Amino acid sequence: MGSDVAPRLAEEDPVTSLLLGGREPDSMAEATATEDVGGEKGSRIEAADETAHQISHDPWYQVGFVLTTGINSAYVLGYSGSVMVPLGWVAGVVGLVLAAAISLYANTLVSHLHEIGGKRHIRYRDLAGHIYGRKMYALTWGLQYVNLFMINTGYIILAGQALKAIYVLYRDDDALKLPYCIAIAGLVCALFAFGIPHLSALRLWLGFSTFFSLVYIIIAFVLSLKDGVNQPPRGYNIPGPHTSKIFSTIGAVASLVFAYNTGMLPEIQATVKPPVIRNMDKALWFQFTVGVLPLYAVTFVGYWAYGSSTSTYLLNSVNGPVWVKTMANAAAFLQTVIALHIFASPMYEYLDTQYGRGKGNAFSFHNVSFRVLVRGGYLTVNTFVAALLPFLGDFMSLTGALSTFPLTFVLANHMYLKAKKNKLSATQKTWHWLNVVGFSCLAIAAAIAAIRLIVVDSRTYHLFADL
Repeated sequence: MGSDVAPRLAEEDPVTSLLLGGREPDSMAEATATEDVGGEKGSRIEAADETAHQISHDPWYQVGFVLTTGINSAYVLGYSGSVMVPLGWVAGVVGLVLAAAISLYANTLVSHLHEIGGKRHIRYRDLAGHIYGRKMYALTWGLQYVNLFMINTGYIILAGQALKAIYVLYRDDDALKLPYCIAIAGLVCALFAFGIPHLSALRLWLGFSTFFSLVYIIIAFVLSLKDGVNQPPRGYNIPGPHTSKIFSTIGAVASLVFAYNTGMLPEIQATVKPPVIRNMDKALWFQFTVGVLPLYAVTFVGYWAYGSSTSTYLLNSVNGPVWVKTMANAAAFLQTVIALHIFASPMYEYLDTQYGRGKGNAFSFHNVSFRVLVRGGYLTVNTFVAALLPFLGDFMSLTGALSTFPLTFVLANHMYLKAKKNKLSATQKTWHWLNVVGFSCLAIAAAIAAIRLIVVDSRTYHLFADL
């Protein structure tokens, strides 16, 4: 864009103004209460205030740690192999940095629509339903369910891999196979879910999550650095034949956006104390500045140390004392249990509100037994799928393609267009439409690539593989 576009965008678009250093009003309600958001008369869905979970309860820094817990979960141990190996140094580094900037922008768009129409929209589907109508409400809910289901499945795969890695450090008899480890991981995740009634109740556990993240990130960083110094020169060529390289590259692009985005921003923003727009902005800036540094450190050093042979679970590549590697894998397992709960919370909130938890003590017999039955059933399905298809990198790519691209980039830009159509210049409308079309094309290409990867891996490893 020309040099005159940024000032115009800053002047006319409150989101761009904020990103360029401006100040957003404390509440969007004043600016948006009378806006026509484009839905047909009578077709819009007003946000439902009723929820079994806590709203407007958490300070911005707690929400910031929730977001940071997501991006620095044990998934970071896979980015050296799943992102850097297929992309190489230049595309990998530029891609990770650019994806962070684009993700910050897209998430800010969504966060600034939280109070559109003078009412808080505490669920992503509520926001989409208010802007588009009932059909989009249902489609958004479906996309979000797919996104969160696959993220949770990936977490259980990660937790199972961490347990299997610990076992292999001490025994070489192959008696404890990966599907068994995944089953154990699913059980532990369910037990944790029974005791944590809602997202705000994580409080102290977020501190543990941060500690566990630092443990495995620091250990992986130090051991990779040590190996990189001591090992002979590595090769960084992108592996595989030409056709495979193309599909692997497209899949890695989907993993880039998967790394930074939750697909549940309105649900997380619902927990923050007023002023919700300003506080959410603080949490997002925390996530995409301080929060991304550990991810960058372990991803780049891991790839530097092992090159094209980097494992999709970095702790399988490092060399070091057995007790240190045990500590790292144990920390990865425990942090994964906590992080999974964050991404399962929208489903829990829906089930608790619609069918289960009545008013009163969250730990009453009725409420606990409901969580055991319903959350246990949900995680059982997750665990079965994780054991059936334990291909972590492929799941990251497919999740990014099918749901992260549409929810975070396509829908965010189009919702902003609909909500602000009378206040945007032609240049701004063109910019948002370019985002809508471009990310839609990327989503289609990435979905094809991810499905191909899963089919290929399924032929190679068979179902319930012991990877």
